[in-house]
Amino acid sequence: MKEINIFHDALTDLPGVAARIKAKQKKIIGHLCSYAPEELIYAAGFHPMRLFSSKSDIVLAEQHLQAYCCSLVRGVLEDSLSGRLDFLDGTVFPHTCDSIQRLSDIWRMNGRYNFFADVVLPAKLNTQSARTYMIDILTRFKKDLEAAFGHKITNEDLEKSIKMFNFIRKNLSKIYSLQSKKPGIIKGADLSAIVKGSMIMDKDEVADLLPSIVANLEKMDMPEKKGKRIVISGSICDSPQIYDAIEAAGGVFVGDDLCTGQRWFEGQITEDKAPLTAIAERLLARMICPAKHMTMVARGENIVSLARKNKADGVIFMLLKFCDPHSFDYPYLKEFLDKEGIKNLLIETDDQQQNIGQLSTRIETFIHMI
Repeated sequence: MKEINIFHDALTDLPGVAARIKAKQKKIIGHLCSYAPEELIYAAGFHPMRLFSSKSDIVLAEQHLQAYCCSLVRGVLEDSLSGRLDFLDGTVFPHTCDSIQRLSDIWRMNGRYNFFADVVLPAKLNTQSARTYMIDILTRFKKDLEAAFGHKITNEDLEKSIKMFNFIRKNLSKIYSLQSKKPGIIKGADLSAIVKGSMIMDKDEVADLLPSIVANLEKMDMPEKKGKRIVISGSICDSPQIYDAIEAAGGVFVGDDLCTGQRWFEGQITEDKAPLTAIAERLLARMICPAKHMTMVARGENIVSLARKNKADGVIFMLLKFCDPHSFDYPYLKEFLDKEGIKNLLIETDDQQQNIGQLSTRIETFIHMI
C-alpha cells in the first residue's frame, strides 16, 4: 500500500520531513511524551514532533547522563548535542520519569534551541484539584507559547487544532479496530510505522493519508492464516523487528498499551466545551502510564480489559532497559494477568544493544506455548 510506504520513508528520513515542514514556514517543537499538549503547539501555528533516538553511538551524552539511564533519553540527548536535531525551534518537556526530568535540566542548561518549556502536569488524575491544576498548567503553557513567539492563540485556533487531532486519532483507532477484527490484514511493523509517522509528519499530510488506509483495509477480507493474538505492553516500541519476530513465530499483533500506540491516540477531545477544559479532560481520562495515578488497580484492570477486548492469547511486556516506572509496574501487571489466566512474557530492549536473534527465540517459544 503506497500510503503506508510514505510513513516508513518518513521514519528513515527525519531531516527530509523537517525540511518539508520548514518549507511551509512552520516552526518545529519537539517533545518526548504522549502527555505533551500537542493541540496547543499546533494551535500556535507550529508543528509538534515526537522525538526518538536515531540509535547512533552514545559519545557526547556520556558526559551528562549515566549509563543506566534508558536508551531513549541518552539517544535523544546524543542527537541534540551532535546537531542532528538542529531543525528544532524549541522543546517541551512534560515531567514524567526521573530520567526525562533530568534530561529537561540538561537540555535547558545547554540551550541549543530558542524555546524551552517544562509542562509539569499532575501525577494524580482523579481529583477535582488535579482537574483545576491541569487547566492552570495548560493555560500557563499557552501564555508561554504566545509570549515566546508573539502570536495570540485564539479559541478558534484551538478548536481547529482539536478537530485535526480528533480526526487523526479517530482514523488510527479505526485502523487498530480493523486489525483486531481481521488480524493480519496489516503487518505489525506497518501499523507501528503509521502511528510513529503520525507523530512526526506534517499533520495535514497525515490527515490526508489515514482515510485512504482505512478505506483500503475495510475492503480486505479476513486473512486465511490464523495466528496467536498478541497484545504488547510497555513504554515505546522503536524496534519494528519485534513485530516481524512475532509474526514469524506464528503470532499476530492485535493491540497495545504503548506510548507509541494506543496511549497516544486513545480518546477524543469534546468539541463543544471550552478548548482548554476539553483538552485537560482528555489528558485526565485517557489510558494512563506508570508516571500517572488514578486508582491502585487502574493499570492492572486496563491491561486485562485490553487483552479481553482483543481476545488476546498472550501479552508481551516489552520494556526499555533501565525504564524504572514500567519495571516497577511489571510485577503487579503480571499478577493481574496471571489471575485471569492470560499468558504473558517479559522482554527487555535497548536501542543501542539489540539482540533480535535471542529475542526471536524467546518470542517463538512463548507463542508455541500459548
